[in-house]
Amino acid sequence: CGGTKQSPINVDTAQAIFSPDRRPIQLSGYSLPANKQLKLKNNGHTVVLELPESLALTGGYAQQYRAAQLHLHWGSPSGPGSEHTVNGRHFAAEIHVVHYNTKYDSFTEAMVHPDGLAVLGAFLEVGHGENQYYHEILKHLHEIQEVGQETFVPGFNIAGLLPANLKLYFHYNGSLTTPPCYQTVKWTIFNQTMLLSHQQMSMLVSSLRNDNNKFLQNNYRPVQNLHGRQVLASFQTTLVKHSPG
Repeated sequence: CGGTKQSPINVDTAQAIFSPDRRPIQLSGYSLPANKQLKLKNNGHTVVLELPESLALTGGYAQQYRAAQLHLHWGSPSGPGSEHTVNGRHFAAEIHVVHYNTKYDSFTEAMVHPDGLAVLGAFLEVGHGENQYYHEILKHLHEIQEVGQETFVPGFNIAGLLPANLKLYFHYNGSLTTPPCYQTVKWTIFNQTMLLSHQQMSMLVSSLRNDNNKFLQNNYRPVQNLHGRQVLASFQTTLVKHSPG
C-alpha cells in the first residue's frame, strides 16, 4: 500500500482544477424492487451491501461501469470517520459505492487494471430528520453484529443513499483504501453531503463488532500524499462559500 496514487486524500478546494467538460454522474437501474434480496454482511472491517450487476454508471465516466457493492466508513461516538477530507475537515462518515469496468468479466479481474474501478463517495453528517434510505440498511445491523454474519435486505432505491445533485463532484485517480490498495480507482467525491439523524449515526458507529469482539469503529484510512496528482472539480470551487454542503 505504499504507492504514489493512494487513497483517501484531502481535497483542497483552492487547488482543485475546474473541469467544465466533466458530465453529471448518471445512475441506471439503481431503484430495486422490494422482492430483490440484497446480502448485507459484517466482514470485520465494515458493513457491505452486495449490489446486483443491473446497477450501472452510464454517465460522467468515459466508460461503462457496473456496481459490485457498497460499504461505509465511520468514526466513534467521540469523533468523525470519513476517509476523504475537504480542506482538512473530516465528516461523520462516508459511503463508497464500488463499480467495475464492464469490459472485464468480474470485479476481481477488473481491480488489477488501471481503468478497472470507479467508486462514488459521499459524506454523511448528522442532521435533524431520519434518512429513510439509510434506515433500510441500519435497521438490519443488529442482525450482523458478529464478524462473518450476514442477512438479507429487501431491495430499495439505492440512489437515495447518494446526493440528489450528481453534477457537483471532485474527481481524481487513486486506490482501494484497504489492502491490496490497488491503484486502479477513478474516484468521484460528491460535494453535497447526506444527512442522517443523530440516532441513525449512533446505530452506525455502535452496532457492529470486530474480530476482537470490540465495537467496529474508526474504520477509516488516514489521508495519503497526493504526490502531484490533480484533483478535478466539475464546478467552480472558488464560488462555493462552504463546501461540501
